[in-house]
Amino acid sequence: MDMTWFEEMEARIPKGKVRTRFAPSPTGYMHVGNLRTALYTWLIARHANGTFILRIEDTDQGRLVEGAVDVIYKTLTECKLDHDEGPDVGGPVAPYIQTERRGFYGKYAELLIERGHAYRCFCEKTESEEDSGEFDRGDDPCRALSREEADRRAANGEPFVIRQRIPHEGTTTFHDEIFGDITVDNSTLDDQVLMKRDGLPTYNFANVVDDHMMGITHVVRGSEYLSSAPKYNLLYQGFGWDVPAYVHCSPVMRDAHNKMSKRHGDPSYEDLIAQGYLTEAVLNYVALLGWSPRGEQEIFSLDELKEVFEMSGISKSPAIFDMEKLRHFNSEYIRAMSPEAFAKVAEPYIRQAVKNPAIDPAAIAALLQQRTEVLTEIPEKLDFFDSLPEYGTELFVHKKSKSDAASSLEVLEKVIPLFEALESWDDESILNTMVRLAGEMDAKNAKVMWPVRIAAAGKAVTPGGAVEICRILGREETLRRLRIAVEKLA
Repeated sequence: MDMTWFEEMEARIPKGKVRTRFAPSPTGYMHVGNLRTALYTWLIARHANGTFILRIEDTDQGRLVEGAVDVIYKTLTECKLDHDEGPDVGGPVAPYIQTERRGFYGKYAELLIERGHAYRCFCEKTESEEDSGEFDRGDDPCRALSREEADRRAANGEPFVIRQRIPHEGTTTFHDEIFGDITVDNSTLDDQVLMKRDGLPTYNFANVVDDHMMGITHVVRGSEYLSSAPKYNLLYQGFGWDVPAYVHCSPVMRDAHNKMSKRHGDPSYEDLIAQGYLTEAVLNYVALLGWSPRGEQEIFSLDELKEVFEMSGISKSPAIFDMEKLRHFNSEYIRAMSPEAFAKVAEPYIRQAVKNPAIDPAAIAALLQQRTEVLTEIPEKLDFFDSLPEYGTELFVHKKSKSDAASSLEVLEKVIPLFEALESWDDESILNTMVRLAGEMDAKNAKVMWPVRIAAAGKAVTPGGAVEICRILGREETLRRLRIAVEKLA
């Protein structure tokens, strides 16, 4: 076999630095486990000043979903997981889409046959058996075919798959960065299919070939692939290639017994964003699903994660996805934002409830920032700004403020002319007016502010107090609402 082409491929492979890849299949949404794989892969590369590669694995044509590639790009962009090489930016080992690499796999499979580590199988198998490679190789007569006989039958047009030739005897040991050394008996491994009848590679074969051709030094994937790792090792050895560092991550679970699943209603990344979570909070929380930093710190920016991330902190144990913990993280991130940044992300939610263009959404955002856990909570808190809701006079009764219907009527009748006379309508003027009135009535401030807030909002629970609500509503609308309250109480 002429090795010139293989030598040219070897010469393309970058060497000398850490190279990782995120290799999703475009089959729809980005689930949490997938996002965690992307994040860990990116962090390993960035921590080592290495290269992060995006590869699209689309050989399973039956499962492709239209628009799924766009979801991958959008998610990585929103999460700031920038890639150095990929389909959209190119790179030294292009192409980065598997179906565009289909001419490579057959050549490598033939090389493996030449080296005695693979063989052609002409047996009738179902598609599922071809894809999984699950069969009893002891019953497969093709394994014993001579090379000449197999070549003759292939030349005559007989359909075949190419299978890996696993040794009958001995053991295979592979090393994982998380789980350590694992040894398996070769007798427990099946001769998996490498190339299907249609000439496309199986996932397991394309993965190994692409990882080598792209110079991948660290392979991050789910622990469900631990059982396939011995066969990957034997492929690397069959080619005479260096084995990359394996990093198998334990699954993300909904509870102690069930993996997260879209079928069971568990959220994808897109779902979480739609539910009002911040990308930064989601990323921070996902980083801690199976990885522990040194020390007590839990809140990390992406730049901080890049500095502190160590593979030794990845756990063997499954991680349970806790929505309440994510909610806590989200509230911490919201409170830590600058007022301007929060106003920007909150505005679309504020405008769902507050349509009045005269009301400044930034003014409302200032009331919400310390009271918001997820952004989708915002609209339900603000319905009173656009229109005064129907309410009963029982809201004016408040034991702690020593407020009742009669005292509330008295307060409102006295505060209306004072508000009418104010020269400027700002927090200081509104507050001072109510404090002076309380003093004149020999009452606590709350006895004045409670009825004013109830009258202005028509709700017992509001973001912000009487001062802020009156200021945002404006003088005329506030007075209109206070007069309505007087009519109710009179």
